[in-house]
This record gives sequence, C-alpha cells and structure tokens, in this order.
Amino acid sequence: MNGEKKYILSLDLGSSAAGAVLFSREGQVVMHLQKEYEKYYPQPGWIEVDPNEIWYTMLSVVEELIATAGIRAADIAGIGIANQRETTVIWDREKGEPVYNAIAWQDRRTSKLVDEFRYQGFSGLVQRKTGLILDAYFSASKISWIIDHIPDARLRAEQGKLAFGTIDAWLIWKLTGGKVHVTDLTNASRTMLFNIHTLEWDEELLRLFNIPHQLLPSICSNSEIIGHTQSGLLDAVIPIAGVAGDQQAALFGQMCLEPGMVKNTYGSGCFALMNTGSKPVTSDNHLLTTIAWKIGEDVTYALEGSVFGGSSVFRWIRDGLGLIESTAEIEALAQTEPDNGGVMFVPALSGLGTPHWDPYARGMIIGITRGTSSGHIARAALEGVALGIADALDAMEKDSGRAIRELRVDGTSATYDFFMQMQTDILQYPVMRPAVMPASATGAAYLAGLATGFWTLEEIREQYTIQRVFEPAQQPGPALRERWQKAVARVKNWDF
Repeated sequence: MNGEKKYILSLDLGSSAAGAVLFSREGQVVMHLQKEYEKYYPQPGWIEVDPNEIWYTMLSVVEELIATAGIRAADIAGIGIANQRETTVIWDREKGEPVYNAIAWQDRRTSKLVDEFRYQGFSGLVQRKTGLILDAYFSASKISWIIDHIPDARLRAEQGKLAFGTIDAWLIWKLTGGKVHVTDLTNASRTMLFNIHTLEWDEELLRLFNIPHQLLPSICSNSEIIGHTQSGLLDAVIPIAGVAGDQQAALFGQMCLEPGMVKNTYGSGCFALMNTGSKPVTSDNHLLTTIAWKIGEDVTYALEGSVFGGSSVFRWIRDGLGLIESTAEIEALAQTEPDNGGVMFVPALSGLGTPHWDPYARGMIIGITRGTSSGHIARAALEGVALGIADALDAMEKDSGRAIRELRVDGTSATYDFFMQMQTDILQYPVMRPAVMPASATGAAYLAGLATGFWTLEEIREQYTIQRVFEPAQQPGPALRERWQKAVARVKNWDF
C-alpha cells in the first residue's frame, strides 16, 4: 500500500460538465467540484463541444479543488479518468490544437452515411466484430465526417500529422503535455472500429469507414500507470493510473463485479449495464455488447442498454419550456398531479436507443387536452424516462437469460426519491442507491487506486455501501406499458 499519499483524484467528464472528485483512503468524497461547459448546435441534429473549452474547464476545476481543499498535488497518489464516450476529437499532433469542434455522442449528422452501410449489408459484420449496432451514435462515422469535411484533414491524417481520440485520450494528451496518445479498451470498444474479441483495431472496419490507422491511439487496460502529468502543470507530477468510459466506470464503482449484476446511470442519457463475465454475450434484442474493463490480463464484458433521453429531457423542460428553474424541480412539479392525466411523453429528443435504435425518431408529448397541466407533462416526462429504462432492462433479461434481482442506480436524477420510487414500481424489483456518488468518478478512482497500490480490491469491496433501497410499493396497471408502446410506435422514423 502507498502509505505516503493521502488521496486519489478522479476526473469525471460528463456530457455537460467537467467534474473533479477527491477521495480519501477510506473511499469517502473529500471534495467534489464541477463546472458546466457549453454545447453548440450549428444545425438541427448537430451537437458539438469545444475540446479546448473542455480542457481548460477541467484544468480550472482541478486547480480550484486542490486550492479549496487545502492540499498539495504531491498528496495525490494517482488520477483516474471517467469520460463521456463516443464524442470524437481530432487534433494536430504538433500544435496540439483541434482541427474541428468535438462531435458529441448525441450528434446525428452522419445518420445517412450509416444508413448506406446498413443498406449495403454491413450490420452483421459490425455487430460480430464490435458488439455494437451500426449507428451514428458511435465514433467511426464522426471521424469520417471530420476528415472528409475539413480542408486537408484527410491528407494530414494519412501523413500521421493528426490524432483521433475520445475525450479520455484528449485529456490524457493534454495532461501529459502531448507525450501520451492512448485510449483504454472500454472507450476503444465504443468507436465501432475495435474488435472486442481480438482486442485490436480492426483493419476491415478501418477500410469500411476509410479511416487511416495513423490517426488512432494505442490501447491500454483500465487499471495501470498510463503516463504522468506534465511537469509544471500542477505543483507535482502525478501518475494517471485509471481510465474508463463513464458507464463502465460506474459499473465498477457500483461494485457490479459478478455476472448478472446491473447498474443504471441517470445522466443526460440513461445507460444500463449488466456484467456478463469473461465472455461476450451477443444480443438478439438490440442491446450492445461491450467491454466492461480489463484489469491485469482479465477482460470482463457487459451488455448495455442505451436510452438517449435522461436528464437532458428535464433540462429541456427547464430551458426550452421554462416550466422549472432547476432540473431538480421536475419532481415537485410532477407531484402536483396524482397521475399523468392521460399524457405520454416519449423523450426521443436525440432519437431512440435501446431497443429500437431509430435515429430518425423525435420526441413527442401526446394525449394533451384542455385539462392538461404542466404537472401532467412533468410526470409524463419522468415516466417516459423510467419506461425507456424498463424496456432496456427487459431486453437485457432476454439476452442474458438472467432475471434481474436488483438495480443499482447513480447519476444526478438517481437522487430524486419520487423518481426512483416510480422506477422501482415500474420494474417491480428493488432499486438501490449507493452512499457515494457519482459512481463513474468512484469507479475511475478505484481503478487508479488499484494500479497505484492505494487500495486493494478487498478494501474497495468493504468501502462500498448502499444509502437507500427503494422497494416496489404498488404495481402499475398494464395500461401504462401498453400506452407507452403505442406512443413509441408513433415517433419512429419521424424525421426520415
């Protein structure tokens, strides 16, 4: 055990905010700071972020956390990184500057390109090699778009002058002063270019998407010393020792270490993952097969249900409709009515994910009458998110052949008690909320702590505790699920 160091620092880069969490040796949160950064919407369906803004926002959060906590960087044993996945950055290797804004995971601009590949019959190839559905959600088509639309980008990429990375790779590059260009297996497995069986970039898929191999980062495991922070960046050099896509990090942070254990994260989107053990499970129900983590020589796989509408829906109700001043107020507004008043809200603001995978679906509020109130709409929005999760978990049970016994939850919306009770009533099995959140930051910290000897796996298991268990209190009538399916059917292919 590393006895001189006192803390692990976790960098948690979500879809809307950059967060830094400082963990003590006891696994407790010493301090948690975060700042939002801007998203940009150049055209309908396009969502971008500025990679430099992400970097400077994250750096400022880290500097503020260290100063506010009254610690030294030298007290930190290691850094773990959990990041939004699929978001695509391409930058100049020499200058370290992005050639274009990062294309966010929710962006749909490449849907037509992906459609062409689907029509040509490549869906089976992609799923067989990557475990993924052929969709614009993943990084491959975003990479193609950037190098085909930015002047000279393709030529520079072929000459090895440009670098691609998801946000983890971008942060590691910046933290190390451009010395390390690497991504971990979990983020690599979300690019639609990585073979989850051979654990290598797949040449056939690179040819399909016309992407030069020279762009790609090398691959690391999830718990190892990857590099060190650049001298002078902070007041000490710190090892970067853990990295994982935020959802896989949350699965680890929730201690879902045994096959069949499931967590769901309520973020901008909602992401449910089931640990399936040492062998990938091919999905017949439109789930994703993905890498959960690699520690040492052992690889663990997972099934994932990706529901694109989560707290982004509550933010739209706040910003787009002006019905609430903060997203947390969605619960209070929903409780002003005893039911949804016949209103159904399908939160397909960025298309439908699991189990439908329809990029052309769009959000819908239906069942409105003269008696409909803002409370009905708020309640229907909460139900819409919870019902989407229920669909994904139903598919998970079918694919895995395992009945889900409990759901471990995290994310901002998981702190909403009324919402979590609604979720458990729809699922009819317990929903369990941990004492320490965010789980993605916790998982990244655990991975870094294991690599540096700060913690052992036994210590981590002992530190994990449940703060509250929600038990089903009532059983929703069958009409709710039936009306939900009817509403979902009406939004499909809307923008085709």
